[in-house]
Amino acid sequence: MAKSVPQSMSSRTAVQKALDRAVSGGDGGGLPGAAAEVLDLRGRWFGAAGVADTTTGRERLPEEEFRIGSTTKTFTAALVLQLAAEGVLTLDDTVEQWLPGLLRGNGNDPDRITLRHLLGMTGGVFNYAVDEKLASQHYGAAFLEHRYDRYRPEQLVEVAQSHAPDFAPGEGWTYSNTGYILAGLVIEKATGRSFADQVEERIARPLALGGTYVPGDDEHALRGPHTRLYSKNNLPDADAEIHDVTELNTTFAWAAGGMVSTTRDLNRFFGELLGGRLLPPAEQREMFAVRPTPEGKWIPHTSYGLGISSIEVAPGVTVWGMGGAFHGSFCYTYGTRDGLHIVSQSINADWNNPIGVFTEVLLAEFAPGAPA
Repeated sequence: MAKSVPQSMSSRTAVQKALDRAVSGGDGGGLPGAAAEVLDLRGRWFGAAGVADTTTGRERLPEEEFRIGSTTKTFTAALVLQLAAEGVLTLDDTVEQWLPGLLRGNGNDPDRITLRHLLGMTGGVFNYAVDEKLASQHYGAAFLEHRYDRYRPEQLVEVAQSHAPDFAPGEGWTYSNTGYILAGLVIEKATGRSFADQVEERIARPLALGGTYVPGDDEHALRGPHTRLYSKNNLPDADAEIHDVTELNTTFAWAAGGMVSTTRDLNRFFGELLGGRLLPPAEQREMFAVRPTPEGKWIPHTSYGLGISSIEVAPGVTVWGMGGAFHGSFCYTYGTRDGLHIVSQSINADWNNPIGVFTEVLLAEFAPGAPA
């Protein structure tokens, strides 16, 4: 497991070189801008390469907002676990208990799918995001026509349940955004407040996360200082046209991937979470009870718990956190299990899958000298 000890400045040099390669056409190459912020026992360090805005040439900065995609799931899971700690719900409660009549048909059994299943990707409910019709509107050339489409969470569940489940509850693992849409609805039902309000009241405000929020249903722009976000709309052609997709509607992802944050805020949030200051010990153990993800199903060498993942970046070196992608944005936040050493990374584009760059940065920070 990675130790929470400061690395030498040579690790920061290696991080900077990885960022430089990301934008210069090396590993993951040709991206407009890349940034990484480190929080450890020495304080903060921020490095960047490329630009936040290809029109003005403005540099990337630590306070910039960007869309965090599936890193939203960690916030959603933390909220459910806080409610479990308060006795409002239990992880063994079923979908049918909280959302009666919502999930039905095609073999979906809401009486057997628990909240633990939803958060752990073991419920078997089909991932609405890979529905052929919906995916064709949001990934590919048609996206520009649909970038402002607004969805209700119930619509996304309806798409999911038009398909048979991937497996019976608890009998497999597959990455499914649908589970987190359902979890967001449970949060709202259990509290009588919106998911956005719960993120603000329970996490963002107490931790002073000024750039972290759930956009409103018709809120297309980012609120604060931000990087521009660029997309090739998932087209495979290396010469595909690049579009500025900074403004769009995120209700397609909502509690599964619709949030906004900054590298600084993400470091603070994950530092508090990993350090055991957001959840009581029992709920902390539930969240971090990870299982290896099946080969080919997700990021290589990962294990997944309840809204949290671990990656073995080198033999004997494991880091904890979550990654996310949304139109025009990739991000990755991982740290030591004690939360004393955290790295958040952001790339303001969605082509040339940057997992290689992200992994190189993690190696430099947590396992300097280990082979890439």
